[in-house]
Amino acid sequence: MGELKRSTLPFTSIVGLERLKLALILNGINPQIGGVLISGPKGTGKTTVVRALADLLPEVDVVVGCRFGCNPDNHDLLCVDCRSTVESGKKLTSETRTMRVVNLPLSTTEDRLIGALDIERVLKDGIQALRPGILAEAHQNVLYVDEVNLLPDHLVDDLLDAAATKINVIEREGISMAHPSDFVLIGTMNPEEGELRPQLLDRFPLHVPVGTHHSIEDRMQLVRRNLAFEEDPDKFRESWSAQQSALQERIIKAKELLADVVLPDVNLRAIAMACDALEVDGVRPDIIISKAAITNAALEGRIQVTLDDMRIASQLVLSHRTRRGGLLDPPSPDDVDQAIAKAAEVAKKSERRKSPTEVPKEDDDKSGPRASGGRFGRGDKFATVGKQDGKKKLRKE
Repeated sequence: MGELKRSTLPFTSIVGLERLKLALILNGINPQIGGVLISGPKGTGKTTVVRALADLLPEVDVVVGCRFGCNPDNHDLLCVDCRSTVESGKKLTSETRTMRVVNLPLSTTEDRLIGALDIERVLKDGIQALRPGILAEAHQNVLYVDEVNLLPDHLVDDLLDAAATKINVIEREGISMAHPSDFVLIGTMNPEEGELRPQLLDRFPLHVPVGTHHSIEDRMQLVRRNLAFEEDPDKFRESWSAQQSALQERIIKAKELLADVVLPDVNLRAIAMACDALEVDGVRPDIIISKAAITNAALEGRIQVTLDDMRIASQLVLSHRTRRGGLLDPPSPDDVDQAIAKAAEVAKKSERRKSPTEVPKEDDDKSGPRASGGRFGRGDKFATVGKQDGKKKLRKE
């Protein structure tokens, strides 16, 4: 039986949640960003926005007849059958299809998630004996996990493995099979119902917290649109078709422009300096900020990344990141804005005088916490100091 089609509010008709909608659009333009975590209390429209995204998702190339939806242009991520075709000298036949949202229910079993193997058939038919799971369906699609913080640990481990390697491996009784599983991971959670494991939290490239604070006018507008939609969904969707088409066209143009967008070295240096100053763990945030900034520039129709692109990207990437090995809370929005603005200023000065922007850091063996995450030019640096209302503050020394 086919899946029932769910009638959803048009993406462009949803009131407010502009930062969340932007994060989802950026992932639609550039799936290599990898996804977004949406956190907030119940009733804030988290699930509604994700479902509405399906109408705006772009098309992708897939191999005709491939059970795993392989991309014919990405030879590093081909299933066994597609790889055999290429190695035999034959050309993969491709077609286009629209990306879709694949749902991962909390009640999912491990076999349903990663796939199941019939051992007797494996010995006879090879990979054809594999019954694909949700991670196979998710390849070149969006994998949506509602209440991701309540997902059982063993499923989280499977999800982490696939998200990290872009490959899903199924092992049963000494037999191992693998297929590509490169997806955009979107999760929603209510922090009141429990925290997210740090390993999984770090796998969400972007993070958008949503709240319940709406102006009176926004609340009234939200009610009007929901009543109109419930009364006649088809008529309501038709009334928003022009806005939907305009946004779809904008996304398509941004995808075409994406490869031409330039991230100047001075801006890349500023991103690295800001992450260093904020003492963000690892270098994954630097990479994702760069990708998101480039994508935002393409969305705005520009071919060069600006400070505003870096600021928006940094806000989306850093609001859930651990710092100093987990000893510091994630940076506040003000911390992020100050860090990226100061880093951009110092990087420009450094570019003009062509001198190094870093000097050796203080010896970590000295007593007390490290004074700074990195120096900016001649004596300028940021330091994380003290505590105020449970949050670390940045100050210029």
